[in-house]
Amino acid sequence: MDRYFEKISYEQFAKDISSDRELYDSYKLPSRATNKSCGYDFYAINDVTIKPGQIVKIPTGYKAKFLSDEMLFLIIRSSLGFKYNVRMCNQVGVIDADYYNNEDNEGHMFVSLQNEGDKDFCIEKGQAYCQGIFVKYLTCGDKVSKVRTSGIGSTD
Repeated sequence: MDRYFEKISYEQFAKDISSDRELYDSYKLPSRATNKSCGYDFYAINDVTIKPGQIVKIPTGYKAKFLSDEMLFLIIRSSLGFKYNVRMCNQVGVIDADYYNNEDNEGHMFVSLQNEGDKDFCIEKGQAYCQGIFVKYLTCGDKVSKVRTSGIGSTD
């Protein structure tokens, strides 16, 4: 298979989220809602409440393996922006193919959401809040020798 999602290891889960083995075993991998959906819904591992003006970093528990000429966009589900005025802090997350299994965090993806509404915003465990979309991309043919060795923001 060319691309897929998988759970981070239990050890990484315990470090980043919780040492609750039942919780680790129970959360589900991203999936598409319909046969024409381009995005894979990401589901909350725990309940999350975001107060007005607050920013919350949400661990997904996922990592993604895909081809070297592909990227993964992480985008908030449009209904959350329209209905509740919740947005991703970086607007669009960009995951590179070499982020998978990096030595810092195994390629564990996080989503940072901000509530710009005037009421508490709640995501219930198991609710879809974000989506991942795989995209092919082109380069200019330049040769880059740098190799990723760490996690978020490590290519600066």
